[in-house]
Amino acid sequence: MAARLRELYNQGIAPELREKFGYKNPMQGPKLVKVVVNMGVGDATQDPRLMDTAAAELAQITGQKASIRKARKSISNFKLRQGVNIGCMVTLRGDRMYEFVDRLVNVAIPRIRDFRGVSPRGFDVAGNFTLGLRDQTIFPEIDLDKVTRVRGMNVTFVIQNASSAEEGRELLRKLGMPFAGN
Repeated sequence: MAARLRELYNQGIAPELREKFGYKNPMQGPKLVKVVVNMGVGDATQDPRLMDTAAAELAQITGQKASIRKARKSISNFKLRQGVNIGCMVTLRGDRMYEFVDRLVNVAIPRIRDFRGVSPRGFDVAGNFTLGLRDQTIFPEIDLDKVTRVRGMNVTFVIQNASSAEEGRELLRKLGMPFAGN
């Protein structure tokens, strides 16, 4: 079964973006390539079980096994040694990516308390967007009774063929991202 958001992109959003930005080639418009969900677990240096629970929660949210990330170098001020587990991440592509974006935009983000819109300042010069979420409990997949610690996460949308932040912003806006000021 193809993702609902992928069909919406192929049928409606891609032609609109090509027309708006004046592209002649159908492959030239901005396209969502991957979504990277990253959860930092700095407390895992003292208690390694926290990493397992964080990775399990991230796997529940995304539907894909989380990859454990290790520290690249030692930093004494943070009591961090090289090679210690400090975070977990998932890279989503294809139908899983579109399903996750659909759930994020339509289910999880509306559950944020006192939500006034996503800040549009998270774009880089290539049109990629990074969104910071304060807690994982906004996702309905997470059982609130089993949550030991509230953790934040970063969700990065990698956009191909976006020559500016405006093109990436327009693509995400059409995919349903509720930016502040709209």
